[in-house]
Amino acid sequence: MDVVLLSRLQFGMAACFHYLFVPLTLGLSLLVAIFETKFVFCGDPEYRRLAKYWGKLFLINFAVGVVTGITLEFQFGTNWSRYSTHVGDVFGSLLAIEATASFFLESTFLAVWFFGWNKLSPRLHMVAIWLVAIASNLSAFWILTANAWMQSPVGYAIRNGRAELDDFFTVLFQKASLLEIGHTLTGAYILSGFFVLGVSAWHLRKKNEEAFFSKSFRLAAVWTLVFAVLEIGLGHMSASHLRTSQPAKLAAMESQWETRSAAPMHLLLWPDEENERNAVEALSVPSGLSVLAGFSPDTEVKGLRDFPREDRPPVLPVFVSFRLMVGLGFLFALFGLWAFWRRRRPGDAGRLLRLLPWMIPLPYLANQLGWIVTEVGRQPWIVYGMMRTADAGSPLEASQVAISLGAFFLVYALLGAVDFFLLVKFARKGPPAAA
Repeated sequence: MDVVLLSRLQFGMAACFHYLFVPLTLGLSLLVAIFETKFVFCGDPEYRRLAKYWGKLFLINFAVGVVTGITLEFQFGTNWSRYSTHVGDVFGSLLAIEATASFFLESTFLAVWFFGWNKLSPRLHMVAIWLVAIASNLSAFWILTANAWMQSPVGYAIRNGRAELDDFFTVLFQKASLLEIGHTLTGAYILSGFFVLGVSAWHLRKKNEEAFFSKSFRLAAVWTLVFAVLEIGLGHMSASHLRTSQPAKLAAMESQWETRSAAPMHLLLWPDEENERNAVEALSVPSGLSVLAGFSPDTEVKGLRDFPREDRPPVLPVFVSFRLMVGLGFLFALFGLWAFWRRRRPGDAGRLLRLLPWMIPLPYLANQLGWIVTEVGRQPWIVYGMMRTADAGSPLEASQVAISLGAFFLVYALLGAVDFFLLVKFARKGPPAAA
């Protein structure tokens, strides 16, 4: 087998698996910090119990996320050495800042928070969890900035055959970076909101600690609705930006083959990539795609036929992933509104309580679909318009990568089984006894 394909499979598997844990860490760290803040300023001991209960689930998830993230970063040196040589001055600096400025801060104060319940004053203990939450999200900021640079390389100069950092702040604050950070973090917050809603709903249905879980339900209902609505707007802005930054990706997302203005949006659509057309086109909205892409029916949307076949992303996985992600986004907003409406007496929301635990896997799926659109849609480029994925791999034997791919799969499967077993076990167990 092709060594580049095997390396892509290995990195894709590791990235998807790692991102099963990252979103919950990002959102739950903030929710735990909010619970503890309410305890410090309101004096209600129930909020202390809430911080301890959800904090334990946060710690379980954090531990596995760290392990899978470290192995992921090593692959840039083992499997993608040509990529690292060519763009390491830009890409590597961002990852180095993430490790030294964010990850160490997060890890240090997580230990302070975990061991400091009876050793620190309530206010200092609250500061510790806020530092953990801020550092967790700062880690995401640096990593997403690095990924956004791969999608839209700016602020660099080619010297001695390498891309060297030329304008650090242009890299940090370009539009592609800000949109990706906002869209990805919001998706993570939605996931954590549904996690808290789903677990709280399960206990409320069983009449376990109703006052306790009603508090977490109310907070998560407001949190989830806010970010679900915000995600729709950020998702639209991100897709609209692709019209100028990555037009081939936008064309694949909408299976648009012909370049035209007043491009319609087909609600029912199925691409036929081999024949460069759509096998099914139904329920069309006139000029819908042009309006969404450029806020005007006169907006021109480039079609896939305008790009050489070797420069097009795979259409079917990008198209299907995008449509599913969008559909789930609107479903999340609907359930967020429903939970917000029933937040005053959540114990009486029988049908909603039955459905919410089944909603927990869907934000995980939506986050994975979003990364498929982002990363597969960028192909055949590893750095868009600068370096092809086929030119970025390490000089390895296919057998070497195949063996490590199998080993990673087995280890990750074991770690995932342990993590989800512990999450389910302690989520079902309920909170610690009141002091």
